[in-house]
Amino acid sequence: MDDKAEQLTELLAVDLDAGFTELVRVHARAVHAFLHRVSGSAAEADDLGQDTFLRAYTALQGYTPERRRELRARPWLMAIAANVWRNHVRTCTRRPATAAVGVEETAEVWPDHGPGPEEKAATADDRRRLVAALSELPEKHRIPVVLHHVVGMSYAEVAEVQGCAVGTAKAQVSRGLGNLRRLLAPEIQVLREVTM
Repeated sequence: MDDKAEQLTELLAVDLDAGFTELVRVHARAVHAFLHRVSGSAAEADDLGQDTFLRAYTALQGYTPERRRELRARPWLMAIAANVWRNHVRTCTRRPATAAVGVEETAEVWPDHGPGPEEKAATADDRRRLVAALSELPEKHRIPVVLHHVVGMSYAEVAEVQGCAVGTAKAQVSRGLGNLRRLLAPEIQVLREVTM
């Protein structure tokens, strides 16, 4: 554990409320980014993020101070967020909603850093295509890809969240990226033909 993570877990062990406030401050952005990418909706990610932290706080109340000291906060929170997402998907499958949020809303949240309007338009269009393709991935590949490439977790952390071996996590990410490439390949081919 690095120093900041150690300080956080020590604070959780000594003062749960202050430690939890710090836990939210440090990890809320990563949890939201993960939930936003797997759900495709910023509003849904907000709701699921609140549920994630509520479940985390409830769990921490039952932990001994020693167990809180040993906690690996980021993978633990991401595992909770992944379970909250899976439960949400199950619930939505049983009770489908009447209106869904479009992919366009989620694509607008990623910042673009292109210097000119043409590059900004191309970047936004690329983002929309990527977000749409990501939403088509099966959950077993989408979650590891988002954890590794959006949240920035190591393969070991992805494996911890997924409850699998590191090699399996690498394979899941690799298969997810392969599926993304296949989903985006027709558009890439069209772009090549247009520019020739």
